[in-house]
Amino acid sequence: MDGTNLRRIARFLGVSPQTVCNWVDAAARLPPPPAERRAEPPVDTLEVDELFTFVSQKKSRPTC
Repeated sequence: MDGTNLRRIARFLGVSPQTVCNWVDAAARLPPPPAERRAEPPVDTLEVDELFTFVSQKKSRPTC
């Protein structure tokens, strides 16, 4: 109902203008809908050079 004021919406629905105002306030407090995510293509190749280096460095350090 774009461009229609609250009083006209209330009259159309057969409710009080305050009820319409309460609905609008309640809708404004709702969390936003989650953004649609694109499906990403599956990964065929994975490089783990940095991960290997990190694990290697971690092993050479004392644990205490």
